[in-house]
Formats: sequence, structure tokens, C-alpha cells
Amino acid sequence: MNTFTATARPEAVKFNKEDQPEFFKVLNKRVNQYFKDNGISKYANAQMVFKTVSMVVVYLLPLILMLTGVFSSFWMVMLMWAIMGLGKTGIGTSVMHDAIHGAYSKNPKVNKRVGYIINLVGGYHTNWKIQHNVLHHSFTNIHDFDEDIDKKVMRFSPTQEKKGIFKYQLFYAPFLYSILTLYWFLAKDFVQLAAYNKRGLYAAQKETFGSALARIISLKVMYAIIFIVLPIMYIDLPWQQIMLGFLLMHAISGLLLALIFQTAHVIEETDFYKVDEDCSVENNWAIHQLRTTANFARDSKFFAWCIGGLNHQVEHHLFPHICHVHYKSISKIVEKTALEYKIPYLAHKTFFGAIVSHFKLIHHLGLGKDEKFTAIKAS
Repeated sequence: MNTFTATARPEAVKFNKEDQPEFFKVLNKRVNQYFKDNGISKYANAQMVFKTVSMVVVYLLPLILMLTGVFSSFWMVMLMWAIMGLGKTGIGTSVMHDAIHGAYSKNPKVNKRVGYIINLVGGYHTNWKIQHNVLHHSFTNIHDFDEDIDKKVMRFSPTQEKKGIFKYQLFYAPFLYSILTLYWFLAKDFVQLAAYNKRGLYAAQKETFGSALARIISLKVMYAIIFIVLPIMYIDLPWQQIMLGFLLMHAISGLLLALIFQTAHVIEETDFYKVDEDCSVENNWAIHQLRTTANFARDSKFFAWCIGGLNHQVEHHLFPHICHVHYKSISKIVEKTALEYKIPYLAHKTFFGAIVSHFKLIHHLGLGKDEKFTAIKAS
């Protein structure tokens, strides 16, 4: 079997159009009928607008309270930074995620402007769109194409090379997860800029290397001024304690974001794929999404509110252009249709159960015990 490097063009992957093509046609028709019958839009509603404002307030109000001296004691300042970590997570999962997918509004300009909020949490909107919308959503759990599983420091898939260091990944994974957003702020966007430009992916987004580099640098400087320089200047605590709070914010958001996204795809129940010599995979795109994606805590109103409906990742991967506030409602349609066509609909009853499954998987992968979970799929 041929393998492909990370520089392979994503459009080269061929899904099997002969694999129950009627499934997604029927499912899509039923979902569209749901919105028509109920006379509702697929986009954001008043609940979503309220959530957007709430997440921004949770993220920025603690900073304002610290800068204005309302809270100045060490423990209260640490609490404010911790709350900002939760707000940062909420913005990532509940606001910018929908907007960059084009699911926030039917108006592309609104989606674009709301999506810019990712720059306020330390990322760069174009890089997220390429990594998440293009590479991850299109080629979920496909070796050498889904950037979310192709990592050098951890083994997330049985398709990856085995290394001695990986046998310890169960223990160092929480630390790496906790620095996820910090690495994003400091280096990830620059690394991705070079890689994506080399692959021609920036041209598809109508950006040049130079313009993107200038934007990334200016946005990083703005972020550093707001969240590092101003706190050090105006909060009446030693700078070391201010930086401790800054790191606490990133540790909370990084760990939460990693667990939310990893428990959707990197668990014992999901499949992992390699393309064959023709760069093909065995299923059509929709069935592939169902085999590589899982839900958790589907009945939890708490998760539906706090993490942007990403406890319904199956629905999100099938209908990324539908706002997450509708996922719970359409999940019944998706599950029913999948069962009719004898396609697996993966779900964990609780978030804790999904986390356990994820850590079991990476433990077995680290030890090289690939036989412990679902086999690698390849055409």
C-alpha cells in the first residue's frame, strides 16, 4: 500500500460514491423537512445570540474587573483568570466555531465578522478554517490528511509510526493538552502558515503568504498587549503572579478544548483509515463521518449550552452548516436514518465515559497494542 505525505493535496482523496449513496440523500431530505415543517431557520436564533454575548462577557468581564482594580488579591485574580479560561473555551466551541463553518448566519459577512473573534482568543481565523473545515472535516481520521490525528508528539491513530516515547503518552497527554492554546498563540499559526502556503492551501483562501504573516504578527501583538502587557501594568500584583494567571487561563481552555474534540474522534469505537493506491477510501463521505465520529452526553443541557452542541459531533460533521442549537433536535432523525441503513451511530452516555475511552485508546496506541480496538480500515 502506498502512503502519502502531509504535503499531499486534500482534493486527491476519493470517497466511494457507490457506497449507499441514497443514505445521505434521504437523511438530508428529512433534515430539511424538519426545518420546513417547523418554520425555523438552520442558522442562529435568539438563544444563540444570547449565548454569544454571554461567552464574550465571561471571557472579557473578569479582565476588566482586574484591570479596574475591583479584584486585586492574589486568589481573586487567579479566580478571574480561571473564569476567563472557561470563557475562552466557550468562545472557541460556541461562537467562532459556528461562524467559521458558515452556520451562524445566512449572511456570509456576518459569519466572517463573528468568526474574527478567534483572533481575540489567540488564534488566526484562516488557519483554523484550513485545519478544521478543510483538512479535519473533509478527511476525518484519514492518515496523512486529517491534521488533527497526525502529530509528532503523540500517537493518535494505529496508522501512525510507533515510537518508544509514545508508551508514556497516557501520562504526558494531559500536560500537552493543557498547553494547546498557549502553543496556538505562540507558534502554531506560524508553523501552519509555512506548511499551508507550501501546499497551496492559502491560495484557495485568497490570501498570500506575506499578507497572512503580517496579519498574524499584528494579531499576536494585539493579543499580547491586551492579555499580558495591560494586566502587568494595571493589576497590583507581581508580574510573576500575573503570568501564572495567564498560564492558568490557557491550561484550563487548552485541556477542555482538547478533551472535547478528542473524545469525538480518537476513542476506542471509531475507525481510522488509510487511502489505497488510488487515494481512495472504502465508504462514501457521509458514512465515513459516522464511522469516525461519536457523540457523548446527548441528553445534557449543560453540555449543549456550554460547548456549542459539540456533544453532538455526529450531527455537526454531517451538517456543519447548521447552527449547533439545532443539533439535539435533528439528532433523532440522524440516528433513526442511520439505523435504517445499518450504519453505526456512535455515542457515549456520558462525557466521562468518552474521556475514559479516549485515554484507553491512547494508552494502547502508546504501547503498540493496536489489536485492542477497531481495526484500521483501508480500501
